[in-house]
Amino acid sequence: MSSSTERLMMSADRDPADAPGRLARLAPVLTGLTALVCLLGWLQKQPCASVRFDFLKTTSNACYTDIYPLYYVRGLSDGKVPYFDSFSGSDLHHVEYPVLSGAFMQLVAWLVKPFGVDERGMAFYNVTALLLAVLAIVAVLATAYVAGRRSLRAGLMVALSPALLLTAYINWDLLAVALSALALAAWSARRPALAGALLGLAIAAKFYPLLFLGPLVLLCVRAGRWGAMARMLAGTAGAWLLVNVPVMVFAWDGWKEFYTFSQERGIDWGSIFFVLQNHGLDGPASDTDELNLLGTGTFLVLAAGIAVLALAAPRRPRLPQLMFLVLVAFMLPNKVWSPQYVLWLLPLAVLARPKLPAFVVWQLGEIAYFFGIWWFLLSVSGQTPGADLSGTVSAVLSLDAPEGGISQDVYSLALLARFATVLLLAALVVLDILRPSMDSVRADGIDDPAGGVLDGATDVVALGRRRGAHLAGVPVRT
Repeated sequence: MSSSTERLMMSADRDPADAPGRLARLAPVLTGLTALVCLLGWLQKQPCASVRFDFLKTTSNACYTDIYPLYYVRGLSDGKVPYFDSFSGSDLHHVEYPVLSGAFMQLVAWLVKPFGVDERGMAFYNVTALLLAVLAIVAVLATAYVAGRRSLRAGLMVALSPALLLTAYINWDLLAVALSALALAAWSARRPALAGALLGLAIAAKFYPLLFLGPLVLLCVRAGRWGAMARMLAGTAGAWLLVNVPVMVFAWDGWKEFYTFSQERGIDWGSIFFVLQNHGLDGPASDTDELNLLGTGTFLVLAAGIAVLALAAPRRPRLPQLMFLVLVAFMLPNKVWSPQYVLWLLPLAVLARPKLPAFVVWQLGEIAYFFGIWWFLLSVSGQTPGADLSGTVSAVLSLDAPEGGISQDVYSLALLARFATVLLLAALVVLDILRPSMDSVRADGIDDPAGGVLDGATDVVALGRRRGAHLAGVPVRT
């Protein structure tokens, strides 16, 4: 580590109350490194961009993106406006994303109109990538702001993660990731109404931030922060309605496409159900309603366990810990888990447990899955059996893709590696909650840098023998 980096880290740790000043000192470093990683991510896609994202090239070179093909397939190239105009050529008739993501797509479609017809597709991809890189910088800076004394460590862990480099430009997920990070930053700054408004916008961009309302409500109940909870919920509802109602009123069929598509779609390549289906447990695969019931039911059971943990833990859990756990609980039994969904978890994983060993193991699992999914699709599209484990390892050691892709068994190992490493990280977060002395953030003698009005608050509602007995900021020996 260089002496300049050491000085930055020391200045970041010196005064935990000086969050704006600390972020101002770290912003140039974090912005530059995030921009560099985003540039490398853009370069990683160039073998595919040079052939206009031909599917065979995207799978063999692991540089797929939805952005370029959807510009054409979703009618943007023909001047169609998401939700208000329909398109043909697929089972879908409208853009299948929440309205803020659709607005983002439309904005870029307008920006690239000055380009020639033949260049607009690549211009659409490149302009989108540039805006997503800006959103990545926003997410990194917001995460660093929330991290308290560990601002530099948290910012670097997000900015330099392989997950960001490899998946930033697959889809438009960074819009919701950045808005969610900003919402958490506003909450940590004790501005619950603004936090709610930003969270409402995040939900309008992607569904998953809706899950964060649960941890916020539970922790506000435990701390008796009723007013802050009400302002947060009002801000969330107000912002979501503000951007959704106009589309609901004037383009109802287009607006509901996301919700009907989410309900009716089947098992995705990245779902645990895909592995189960290919090992003889294919019952839910043939019945979408049964699949939805099983996935939702499993999530609700896990969410109930998280709720008990939130109210019964010996010390009130930190907000990012619960947000991370509830998101993992949602993703593990889901019928869809796309490669870029790792971006959802990234800031929260860093804030929940800013320790490198398990984080690195998780990132290795995500790398294995990232290349595994594309190489498996290469074998599927080419209708080849694909390389076995030894052949795959040999190709990787030669820094090459396995010829003809990988077998289904090898892909299943990659998928399970992702699940196992995420579960490992979640289990360690639960242990930190149950044994607060193991929590590296609280080992610094602070409570919850991301907690805002929850930081240092006294318990009002709690389950078990410690109810009302401890301040959140006082360690509980277990």
